[in-house]
Amino acid sequence: MDYNLLQTKPFFIVGPCVMENRELLFLVAEKLVAIREKLGVTIIFKSSFDKANRTSIKSYRGPGIEKGMEMLQAVKAEFGLPITTDIHEPFQAKIAAEVVDVLQIPAFLCRQTDLLVAAAETGKIVNIKKAQFLSGQDMFYPAQKVAEAGNNQIILTERGNSFGYNNLVVDFRNLDDMKAFGHPVCMDCTHSVQRPGGAGGKTGGDRKFVPSMARAAKAFGANGYFMEAHPDPDHALSDGPNMLYLNDVESLIRELADAE
Repeated sequence: MDYNLLQTKPFFIVGPCVMENRELLFLVAEKLVAIREKLGVTIIFKSSFDKANRTSIKSYRGPGIEKGMEMLQAVKAEFGLPITTDIHEPFQAKIAAEVVDVLQIPAFLCRQTDLLVAAAETGKIVNIKKAQFLSGQDMFYPAQKVAEAGNNQIILTERGNSFGYNNLVVDFRNLDDMKAFGHPVCMDCTHSVQRPGGAGGKTGGDRKFVPSMARAAKAFGANGYFMEAHPDPDHALSDGPNMLYLNDVESLIRELADAE
């Protein structure tokens, strides 16, 4: 996909947190294509093949990289959406890059040099999520690692900071600080309302705050918006409490994109 487009028009990274099954991915992708066509916006489809940092060892993680890439390739072939997914180890970068358009670096891993360099060397756009323990200004250094590996196609994503137990707080000044580096800046509207580990062996959250997070990010000049969505988030296998209902996505995108 065209990286320059991400700098000039609002973009939206949307999809279910984890790949539960092919049917779910197709259902969500079909809805996103309809929104894209209706509103004329850039939408990147997101889902994870492995949730490697779940709270409990008993939590569902996903289908794994081999099956996951098959599922994402099927979505891409059927619906023509650009694709992103997160990687956790350097060897996964080359495999995922055969399918995806944007490689996502998880927040907890945003300082892992080998992972950043491996992602950069694929030539794909690299979306680096800001760690919960870093400031916006600190994100200069992860971005520098990718750039000095020969890839200037970088997105920086805000997703809140840890202040106390089982909660996150967003300092929207981080968006402005990260924009100063010259890369598109994205707001993770759904993970920012998480309550990490705060639901008895799994992460909780409160999706009612997602639209407010998005609106505040728009006021601070965000280029893009990351929002996980599911047709039935209360029964999702990962991050249900902070995911949007799929049917609520269009109205929020319409508002953020100032679409008619």
